[in-house]
Amino acid sequence: MNIVPTDKSALVFGAGGLGGPALLVLCSAGVRRIVLVEEGKVESSDLSWQPLFREVDVGARRGASAAARLSLSFPGLAVEAREGPLDDASLLELARSTDVVIDGAVELATKFRVNDAAVAAHKPLVHGGLVRYSAQLLTVMPGSTGCLRCLFEAPPGPNSVPTCAEAGVLGPLAGLAGSLMGSEAVRLLAGERGTYAGRLVVYEARGARSRAVPLRPRAGCPTCGHRHTQDEPATQEAGT
Repeated sequence: MNIVPTDKSALVFGAGGLGGPALLVLCSAGVRRIVLVEEGKVESSDLSWQPLFREVDVGARRGASAAARLSLSFPGLAVEAREGPLDDASLLELARSTDVVIDGAVELATKFRVNDAAVAAHKPLVHGGLVRYSAQLLTVMPGSTGCLRCLFEAPPGPNSVPTCAEAGVLGPLAGLAGSLMGSEAVRLLAGERGTYAGRLVVYEARGARSRAVPLRPRAGCPTCGHRHTQDEPATQEAGT
């Protein structure tokens, strides 16, 4: 039985530790059209924490390999693999063509560009981040909540934050966070309120602790601040 109406679609960035589990949740819930943006080739180090790839995929293009795996597991699924990186106009066009955007990208600069495209297209964004023992989740509802730039303003400078490959990552934590991202997207596609709308939820696996940071729209935000000023007052409390 489908949880999501079959005419709904999702735009997913990344098919790795976060995007892979999210894609499996989306397909299992009945989403029948997915646009997947991925780049690079599958490496042997991916196999221990990225569920869509197998040893036979090493050296193959990541997007095509993930699309083939999903199509085999879910007959009737229409999955379009797009090779990144894409320019801003292409990102905006893809966001407008789907119903929800899921950010499982690795590069921090890409995450901010995805945020900007989703807000400009007025499509909900499910953001996820992961490094070592820490995962974070945030849902951006354009016109109602703050966005990624309301929280961080801009990505950090080059080489100032280690990547997952450099710092390492706890594989099962990636599976948990990616599954939660997929479940959040399913709720949104089914017309329900997002659990992480308007708040950044951070989970620290080493101490088994979680915290939620309310995210209000920031006056002057270059991505969404003008929307709240012109369209509606920013009165919504995070997490309510």
